[in-house]
Amino acid sequence: MNSRAVVLQERPVGMPKPDDFAIITETVPDPGEGEIQVQNVCMSVDPYMRGRMVDRKSYVPPFQIGEVLTGGAIGRVVKSNHPDFAEGDYVNSNWGWREAYTSPTEGIQKLGEIVADPSAYLGAIGMPGMTAYVGLLEVGALKDGETVFVSGAAGAVGSIVGQIAKLKGCRVLGSAGSADKVAMLKDELGFDYAFDYHDGSILQHLREGAPDGIDVYFDNVGADHLQAAIMHMRQFGRIPLCGAIAQYNDTEPRPGPNNLAVAIGLGLTLRGFIVSHFNHLADDFRKDMEGWVTSGQIKYKETVYDGIENAPDAFIGLFTGANVGKMVVNLN
Repeated sequence: MNSRAVVLQERPVGMPKPDDFAIITETVPDPGEGEIQVQNVCMSVDPYMRGRMVDRKSYVPPFQIGEVLTGGAIGRVVKSNHPDFAEGDYVNSNWGWREAYTSPTEGIQKLGEIVADPSAYLGAIGMPGMTAYVGLLEVGALKDGETVFVSGAAGAVGSIVGQIAKLKGCRVLGSAGSADKVAMLKDELGFDYAFDYHDGSILQHLREGAPDGIDVYFDNVGADHLQAAIMHMRQFGRIPLCGAIAQYNDTEPRPGPNNLAVAIGLGLTLRGFIVSHFNHLADDFRKDMEGWVTSGQIKYKETVYDGIENAPDAFIGLFTGANVGKMVVNLN
């Protein structure tokens, strides 16, 4: 069978462009011994992928020019030469950015019974949801009834962070990039206070939304958001450093927060993390999140592009505010 796939044609400089990517057609072989052939149903694009487009050492290897990109995908087995996988099984893999593939089963997770749309296992019940879960509850050491601020609150991770915090009885503040997103956070997701970061001083919004300060700031943005949050933290506050999307397309180093000395007197904890540091919690996360989603306690939002040919535009849209919740590319 044939499969279309996306390769990195040029390393982006600044904001990625459609011409940085190319669509190719590959032949997908029949599975050999111990292998499966999978037709992808949907794939994920995520901000962390921007860092992999730079040729530098990081916690994951950089993408190579001319090679098919990789990322999260949900697919169905169409041929199996492995005793533990049957035709029709849903699987979660890192074989995204392509319509189909044949592979050994190492690193491929059979999902078993699923309780929501397959795309939910790329978002709320997938890597972004688990990032929110471990970042808030483990790294952020959230206590019931605290005050939480999350930046990028309308995105795949931030929207789940805020809802988990509400489940824990917390006061929740969120920033987003448009009036529509702010309204969604307050009216649909139950945030206590939300604001458009383009509209006035971030610090002033934090003072208005949390007069007594912030216990946990979940940082998805970095830059001015991190600086403002540091100024409004309570003593012994915690700051999980999840992402810094404001800086991902910078072509020159951006000055860091100039108020880190505040963290000394307040006894703040700033801790960077990635979700794979917490794989030992994957089963707990899936059980909790599936329960919250099926009960309606957590709502998940998606922005969907159709077709592998639109995957580059979906990825670029992450940096222009095109997504509400998880950005997904349907491959059916």
